[in-house]
Amino acid sequence: MKLQILGKGCAKCVALGEHASAAAQALGLDYEIEKVTDMNAIIDAGVITTPALAVNGEVKSAGKVLSVEEIKKLLST
Repeated sequence: MKLQILGKGCAKCVALGEHASAAAQALGLDYEIEKVTDMNAIIDAGVITTPALAVNGEVKSAGKVLSVEEIKKLLST
């Protein structure tokens, strides 16, 4: 599973990355995290507000820091 954190690397982006990693680990998933900081790539993904979380290339959340529990629900469906 590929998890992407889209954003410039601010504190919220870092927190979202940590939460995504914790959620994937808690579910026992085989995953990798990619941090996307290139603004053109972020815009191409359709993201207007950061931070954003994409799972396997599909944007699941934008503009907020999801909790570990919220991310676990996203990854379980």
